[in-house]
Amino acid sequence: MYKYEHGGDIYTEKLTKDGHSFVDYSANINPLGLPLGIKQAVQQALKLCINYPDPFCRELAEVTASYLQLPQEYIFFGNGAADVLFRLALALKPGRALLLAPTFADYEKALRTVDCKISYYNLQEARDFAADNDIVDAITPDTDLVVICNPNNPTGQLTSRELLVQILDKCRLVGAHLLIDECFMDFVSEEKAFSMRDLLATYPELVILKAFTKTFAMPGIRLGYCLSGSSELHTALHQSGQDWNVSILAQEAGKAALKEHEYLAKSFKLIEQERSYLRNQLAALGAKVYGSEANYIFFYLPKPENLPELLHERGYLIRSCANYHNLQAGYYRIAVKTRVQNRGLIKALKEAIKTCALY
Repeated sequence: MYKYEHGGDIYTEKLTKDGHSFVDYSANINPLGLPLGIKQAVQQALKLCINYPDPFCRELAEVTASYLQLPQEYIFFGNGAADVLFRLALALKPGRALLLAPTFADYEKALRTVDCKISYYNLQEARDFAADNDIVDAITPDTDLVVICNPNNPTGQLTSRELLVQILDKCRLVGAHLLIDECFMDFVSEEKAFSMRDLLATYPELVILKAFTKTFAMPGIRLGYCLSGSSELHTALHQSGQDWNVSILAQEAGKAALKEHEYLAKSFKLIEQERSYLRNQLAALGAKVYGSEANYIFFYLPKPENLPELLHERGYLIRSCANYHNLQAGYYRIAVKTRVQNRGLIKALKEAIKTCALY
């Protein structure tokens, strides 16, 4: 039987034993929720659904290109970033790929569909799970694709621009592509955030993955995209799946999302404040916090061993990271939410730890 391995499963059990909804800390979604402008755009677009969607997402591409200050032909849209990942695997058909460990599971899942062999660069706890310069040596002549999640999921660690340029140059030398997943970069503090998209014109080997999902709290709408300066790759992406992979509702939602400047400003301020609050509170409870530069916190807390179950009993869902490559039981990831919600989680954590101490 297929086993779902991501966070965000609010469907297996919809309510707690006392009839309340679970507070889902297992999925990293903007805590401000879906902006009103997106809701209105989706409602107004319902009348357009008698038509097929634009297979090239032309209006959305024009707006996004202006927003990113990039040529429109650099953008390929999909039914969420995960959909783009599977298309990229089919379009590139790499024989061998290098992945960080731990990292987002769907890179490997997508690559396995084209029988790609996987090599892992094991991130070291002693280095706070950050990639080091020796990753360049792990890129060999038989490497066809390198995938870097930046900031990484689940650790929230950033790979520096300088190291990414070294990796990119090594990829060019051996004839490999570099996929950089920047889906969570929107939540990184202003002084640390950066994008590699200014190098797209110079490096046709570079592909950047982005999504509307997390930033605008619209995972149920499904909208993501990748950026590449290679026209050959764009053609291959279109040939690797159906033409109507982005619904009319998703295209209209995306256009509306890019107008939500005030929403984004409020989101960044909230995330920065609450990220600091959660880091400090977790540290005070004896947890070791790593990275955590985005809208989620990655930490190690060996006791209680059944922490997810104890929090589940109290109405909270968190992401155990024990099933990630190169991790073990005791590692967890939680989303950053509002102060009221975060206080509730910390209270539940304290109760869980106290329960463990009694036995």
